[in-house]
Amino acid sequence: MKTVFQDKSILVTGGTGSLGKTLTRQLLAGSYGLPRKIVIFSRDEAKQHFMRVAYSTLKNPTDEVIYDNFRRLLSFRIGDVRNYESVCRALHDIDIVINAAALKQVPSCEYFVHEACKTNITGAANIVRAIEEHRFPIETVVGVTTDKACLPVNAMGMTKALQERMFIAGNIACPQTRFICARYGNVLASRGSVIPLFHEQIQCGGPVTITTPDMTRFLLPLSYAVTTIATAVRRAYPGETYIPKIPAARIVDVAAALIGGRNIETRIIGIRPGEKIHELMISPEEGARAYDRGDFFAVAPMLPELRREEAHAPRNQAYGSNDSVMSYEETVALLQKYKLMPGDDRSGVDEEMLA
Repeated sequence: MKTVFQDKSILVTGGTGSLGKTLTRQLLAGSYGLPRKIVIFSRDEAKQHFMRVAYSTLKNPTDEVIYDNFRRLLSFRIGDVRNYESVCRALHDIDIVINAAALKQVPSCEYFVHEACKTNITGAANIVRAIEEHRFPIETVVGVTTDKACLPVNAMGMTKALQERMFIAGNIACPQTRFICARYGNVLASRGSVIPLFHEQIQCGGPVTITTPDMTRFLLPLSYAVTTIATAVRRAYPGETYIPKIPAARIVDVAAALIGGRNIETRIIGIRPGEKIHELMISPEEGARAYDRGDFFAVAPMLPELRREEAHAPRNQAYGSNDSVMSYEETVALLQKYKLMPGDDRSGVDEEMLA
């Protein structure tokens, strides 16, 4: 794992988002090998500017190596995965593409379906098409996806499910490139997630809003999302989807842990458009081609041209957030571990970059 990205040229689409920031920080630190080049590709010039400034003004002594690597390795490119020409220009001299560009908010995608399709589906199609038509010597493309793509019931999940299929089929169109996916659940403290919302509501004196008392969600730190991507790059066969084995919690327990002993009301507001009560990482159908890979599961591709013989029997069952739910005490311990309880000292730490 220490050399996964060593001497590689890496393009991170949507690189100014929560995952992109954490991935960039770990790449610059050499956590998985020091790349030859890192290109942050996104359409938001303001976010690129703030990200560049953040690295150029690092003050902690332990960050000196990251600062030096930033000056030598990290570059920024304005562009949009929705635009084919923009994608083509970005793919020159790239070894590995990590597609983190996405519209990911469930209600937003439900109201603006066409926009979700343009980013989540057309964006992936543009990457595959560019590699096929220009014969770019890309080694690996990683599609960063979500548990909501598994038996999707909302527009966000449906578009991400089609993105997965788009990349998997890319192995047929571009046999010289390996297309794989990394699928995971809710990321702790990422932009737009429930924990920053609960923090804000608690700071304002409440109420803390909960959709339904039964709701469960997979939870993982952004650092482990990066580990999932790095492991997939290291170990996945063409067309495979890598899925981490991670804990799940009841959202009411997350809220109660964050509230603690404060006199703050909780209010049930009902499920938002397109939400599930429980999430799936592996569907019952996928269970028949899901294989245990230690700390991960690997779902083999559906396409027969990409299937391979496996040494072990498949999982043969689904993997859902309600299968093994943490206790309240375990939920508190997880939040404490990643310093997400109200009052924890997170000074100087971007909550989107928590490791």
